[in-house]
Amino acid sequence: MKDRIYVCHTYYHVYVTFLKELKRREQCRNEGRDFGGATLVLSKMSTDFENLKARVETTGLFEEVIEFDEKREDFFPELARWRKDTGNFLGNLLHRIRFTREYARLESAYVPVDFRAYQDVYVYCDSDPIGYYLNQYKIPYHALEDGLNCLKNFDAARYDNRGHFGLKAFLSQRLNLIFVQNGYGKYCLDMEVNDSSLIRYPCPKYIDEPRQALTDRLTAEDKELILQAFIRDKEGLERQIAESGRVGDKILILTDPLCSLEVRERIFRDIIRMYEPEGTIFLKPHPRDELDYRALFPEYPQFDATVPMEMLNFFPGLRFRKVVAVLTEIKAIRFADETVRLGEDFMDAYEDPLIHRQNEQI
Repeated sequence: MKDRIYVCHTYYHVYVTFLKELKRREQCRNEGRDFGGATLVLSKMSTDFENLKARVETTGLFEEVIEFDEKREDFFPELARWRKDTGNFLGNLLHRIRFTREYARLESAYVPVDFRAYQDVYVYCDSDPIGYYLNQYKIPYHALEDGLNCLKNFDAARYDNRGHFGLKAFLSQRLNLIFVQNGYGKYCLDMEVNDSSLIRYPCPKYIDEPRQALTDRLTAEDKELILQAFIRDKEGLERQIAESGRVGDKILILTDPLCSLEVRERIFRDIIRMYEPEGTIFLKPHPRDELDYRALFPEYPQFDATVPMEMLNFFPGLRFRKVVAVLTEIKAIRFADETVRLGEDFMDAYEDPLIHRQNEQI
């Protein structure tokens, strides 16, 4: 049996996987144990990983890197009938039971590996199709928090299952008739979170794995390995950082894939106007943000969208007076004197508050 496999849906997931594997490698060296090789799976469902696979392979950290053509439910038109509202709870529940089974069955044709061949399966975003597949095919797995403290800001399991949550959790966790993500699946062994004390509703499967601790233990060699995988043009980035050092006060604005593209452009034009008087504006687009910032904001220096923002901590010559984000968690940033998260109050002016205030509706 093979040792372990990770299913990643974003660049950030791959970054955290590097942190976990580098820690494991160090522990194995210290204890004289064989490190073994993990399999890294890149789901192409929500992220264009361009040539990340090839770059990761050059690091030698993983035994193999596999791409996964994971399919959303709308790829299978036959599932639509099981999403129709029957007008009553029991009818909808029966439809959901059928949907859960059928979705897993249809998805199975696109699963690129035999997960049963692995001792440990790790999955970020088990709310995605892979979660349905693993539970319906009775394959135990470890879930991992999607983003830094994301359950603090959006408890998706409880929000998606508002109304009779206890019953739905029971049907998922005990009977496996339906599927509820983030620790409530029957075959979910546990779920790693950054800080369970921040999550309003506890789940017995949550286990704390502080991500800052994983970062703090990195050696210079580890950081170089991560940069080798994630930085497409290291020389260009270093040149950009060196040039930024000749600028006085600098403000870095982190984008988010918010609202429609039209509204999103207005949001970040407003933020730039808010902070431009304080210093020179730099932009760091979110990896899943499809707005073309280089075309719309060509006058502002921009960092590569595919680079996780936490990786900027690895460059000691980079320093900002302030980093500004809308909903992104920015507690991991160490390259700024001040961080600002504008939050839900700011977003209320741009869209219906019900869209981004999910936890208040649980």
